[in-house]
Amino acid sequence: MNETLIQLPQKDNEIDFDFMESFIAELEARHIAELEARHIAELEAYLTVTGLKDYTLTKEEEKALVDFNTLSWTSYNLEDLFGKSTRGKRLKSADRVQGELPFVTAGEACEGVSAYIGNAVDIFESNSTTIDMFGSAKYRNFRYGADDHVAVVHTEKLPKHAAIFVTTAIHKSSHTGKFDYSRNFYAKDADELDILLPTKESKPDYSFMATLISAIQKLVIKDVVLYANRKIDETKAIVAKKNC
Repeated sequence: MNETLIQLPQKDNEIDFDFMESFIAELEARHIAELEARHIAELEAYLTVTGLKDYTLTKEEEKALVDFNTLSWTSYNLEDLFGKSTRGKRLKSADRVQGELPFVTAGEACEGVSAYIGNAVDIFESNSTTIDMFGSAKYRNFRYGADDHVAVVHTEKLPKHAAIFVTTAIHKSSHTGKFDYSRNFYAKDADELDILLPTKESKPDYSFMATLISAIQKLVIKDVVLYANRKIDETKAIVAKKNC
């Protein structure tokens, strides 16, 4: 190495370390900017495809937020509302064939999706709710398989946002710390579960639930949309400046 020659920038007959420092910093900045622009573009595309770009509340949504504190609530049995829950079937990790079907098991990581399988299993429809062995309820907006530590509540016929509201009500009743490795939550426990729901004319007010969740979704997504729009405008300004 003592005999190896390397080329470096020079200024005033000295190695120009300042130039090297600024040059590398500029390269890093450009790389970060390119990554950020790509991520923002992906976010923008996602918001557009999912219809989440519209964060303006309708009059009905504004009213739902105001009326929430004066709602009438009633306790309902889960089986009476949606019929008997279904228990998934065991599929050992060693027996799983790689595929495209999400396979739901107990746990919070990846929303409980432990693998994507190609096995011939019972397929549960989207817009349904799962409750795992610990009593943790999750809304599913996709078709999936489930193992024997998961109970499926058949909320498929509800409007999407109403089903999300119901899932939250289920989680509040089931995820109380009562269930663990020694006392698992099963489908029979789901059938015995009572949940509180807004009521109108002695029936669950699914229309109100859907409107309320839609309003909450818009409030949550608003800052994300504004952030994405601001970053897109900044990126366009930088590109226009470079092209001048």
